[in-house]
Amino acid sequence: MIKYIIRRLLLLIPVLLGVTFIVFTMLYITPGDPAKMVLGDTATPEAIEQYREEQGLNDPFLVQYGNYMRKLIFHGDIGTSYATRRPVIQEISQCFPATVKLACSAMVVAICLGIPIGILSAVRQYSIFDMITMVFALIGISMPVFWLGLLLILLFAVQLKVLPSSGYSSFAHMILPAITLGAQSVAVFTRMTRSSMLEVINMDYIKTARAKGQSEKVVILKHALGNALIPIITSVGLQFGTLLGGSILTESIFSIPGIGRLMVDSIKMRDFPVVQGGVLIIAIAFCFVNLAVDLLYAFVDPRIKAQYK
Repeated sequence: MIKYIIRRLLLLIPVLLGVTFIVFTMLYITPGDPAKMVLGDTATPEAIEQYREEQGLNDPFLVQYGNYMRKLIFHGDIGTSYATRRPVIQEISQCFPATVKLACSAMVVAICLGIPIGILSAVRQYSIFDMITMVFALIGISMPVFWLGLLLILLFAVQLKVLPSSGYSSFAHMILPAITLGAQSVAVFTRMTRSSMLEVINMDYIKTARAKGQSEKVVILKHALGNALIPIITSVGLQFGTLLGGSILTESIFSIPGIGRLMVDSIKMRDFPVVQGGVLIIAIAFCFVNLAVDLLYAFVDPRIKAQYK
């Protein structure tokens, strides 16, 4: 198990190098001058040129990328914000907890709704409940996040006045953002759970368990669900990583000061070090979530644990 973890951690190195190179390249070719955005329209050409020299913006692409990687690898420095002149790690550390809180809240909503509905839908296959569930799952996957968020604000905050429309400081503040961000994940978990359950629910060992007189609840939750968990766990891991990186619209709609909103503001300001640092942190978090999912497989299926040795 330890050797497997070490191998997976070593594999993170080329992944993160690829992420930094792709993001750095995309930002380098992005139109717009960060110096003009930071100094403003009233800045003189001399001041703009001096700022570009100070920040190394006049250097060739490979020189800029080499300097960035040298600071990142040898000093752990992911840059300094052009706009605030503060270290990027400080900017991100203030916003990342809000994003994690939002993603975890959305994941709780998705798991608590999606998996039970998927189980019931599989047990009652082709019933009215199953058909209605699949229709709503299709709507949930297709529904844009910004549209759902605005509808929830209009209904619960403007019309009914029972929930706040912005912020994240209390439980009530997190209800609408969590539902908005987690709606698509609910649909994904519902479809994935239903599909996985249908694959195992008619297996011989399920029929044997029923023949032994075990209750239907035990047969479904212990035998069927236990063997259907692997694809569900995979889906949960992928969705959690997606929620971390896909919370930009939700944070903007509900005025949550998370890393997604920070990156949107930084893109507008051409504050490239903050964008690079934000993408790097999200990529690292995504990789570690996938590693945790892989390790969780071993506790669900002993056959997989034997492969880690």
